[in-house]
Amino acid sequence: MNVLPCAQKQIQTACALIDSILGSELMAIHLYGSAMERGLKPLSDIDLLVTVRSPLRDEQRRTLMQKLLGISAWPGTSEVYRALEVTVVVWSQIVPWHFPPVRELQFGEWLRDDITNGEYEPAQPDPDLAILLTKARQNSFPLRGEAASTLFEAVPERDLQHTFRQTLALWNGADDLEGDERHILLTLARIGYSVETGKIASKDEAAAWLQPQLPEAHAKLLGEARAEYLGLVTVDWAEKMPQVEAFVREVKKAIQEKLA
Repeated sequence: MNVLPCAQKQIQTACALIDSILGSELMAIHLYGSAMERGLKPLSDIDLLVTVRSPLRDEQRRTLMQKLLGISAWPGTSEVYRALEVTVVVWSQIVPWHFPPVRELQFGEWLRDDITNGEYEPAQPDPDLAILLTKARQNSFPLRGEAASTLFEAVPERDLQHTFRQTLALWNGADDLEGDERHILLTLARIGYSVETGKIASKDEAAAWLQPQLPEAHAKLLGEARAEYLGLVTVDWAEKMPQVEAFVREVKKAIQEKLA
């Protein structure tokens, strides 16, 4: 597990906090994502999957969300904390597997304003859990509990493909892309990689795989997204929106044709 010492301390703090709030209801905590794939990059989140025995009480939900705010920060804004992304699932709602699965709770920096104002998302169906659980089964570290590969059942390929189709349907124009350009370009590369290979790759690995297959302009744009993700450059995405739109339109079409 390639985790920086400062991130290890934050992970330990987060686990202790989750332990203290969930108590005996806690079944497992898994570290997955960038920390397990090729090491945390400058702007990487710390991804934690938390499994519990029963739905959270309102007090637990409120306390967990509020306390996590204090040990997380928007990417690149703190020398102490990285952004945490914490997803909570109820084991009996995931096993046996059914689609769409239910997400009990999710914490992330994009929810900071809502959480600060006392607004918390309720439990809800979340098709993206098909991808998350596949990633966890493929490559994660159990900080608490047993390995994800034994705790969870494999997600059927048809459910992964359905999730990919739903994700692709989110991106149709500039309004859907603005402010999230780098993430969307790299996510398209990851979806393309998964559709082609049946596996899940890190953002930079998927981008490196896709680049040689693209026209020169698209390859250059994806290379810039990858370089920014790796902390090597800063990109003014607002001025590149026409190129981003063209990239998303054409790469998305190619992936949809393969899914069909």
